Amino acid sequence: MSQQAHLPSEAAEPETPHLDFAGTTPYEDYVKADVLTHLQHTLSDDPGEMVFLVTTQVMELWFTVVVHEWETAAKALRSDDVPVAIAALGRSVQELEALNASWKPLGRLTPAQFNAYRAALGEGSGFQSAMYRRMEFLLGEKSASMLVPHSGAPRVHAELEKALHEPSLYDEVVRLLARRGHAIPDEVLGRDVAQRYEPSDAVEAAWAAVYSGDGDTELARLGEALTDVGELVWRWRNDHLVATRRAMGAKPGTGGSAGVAWLEKRARKNVFPELWTARSHV
Repeated sequence: MSQQAHLPSEAAEPETPHLDFAGTTPYEDYVKADVLTHLQHTLSDDPGEMVFLVTTQVMELWFTVVVHEWETAAKALRSDDVPVAIAALGRSVQELEALNASWKPLGRLTPAQFNAYRAALGEGSGFQSAMYRRMEFLLGEKSASMLVPHSGAPRVHAELEKALHEPSLYDEVVRLLARRGHAIPDEVLGRDVAQRYEPSDAVEAAWAAVYSGDGDTELARLGEALTDVGELVWRWRNDHLVATRRAMGAKPGTGGSAGVAWLEKRARKNVFPELWTARSHV
């Protein structure tokens, strides 16, 4: 038998994928890539505006995913399904990391680079983002005045109004603490959920008790998942502040906002406040 007969046969060529479709591809039908990649309509001749516009649109998509995760977590907590809530929060941590990375293309803008297309924004400003506002509402940062910019968009306004009057993610967490035997007063449990959440000594004591016990309980793991979220929200706010400082200094922001002064105030605040202060009592 010849030596050639002992050689392995050549691997068969891979089959050619299906290339011929009657209309659009199944990928396009599912992802809507053609829609997404034709939503960019720049208003200036500066090439940097495309980067700014696409990055902002990517942020909006991440806001949408994070809202979905936090609403999933809130619904699970209402049903006492803590593992499902923790899983949703864990996914949102990965998504928040990707969201925060969106600042990288914008974080080193010089004032001259930003000014090249800033006029194209007109009165547009990030605080007008409805999906970001829904994120803030889920964190307990409620404000009815934030519905006003959306009064001309009925669907968006209705969604925000619904979110305003629903318990936040953290409201559901506090209610769970009460159901698990922690002494949460009625004025906290029965608070007007359309108002901004204010810290409670009783909630702080509940978290101190959770963290003083077994670190592997459901509540302890929930607390750490929320802390991961809170840390990344804080990092988002600080990255926003730094990017704005680099691009425009202390000038007033677009849309009439206070710019850096407003962002500095936001960056000093922690979401889920008692989770942070309780650590001083453990």
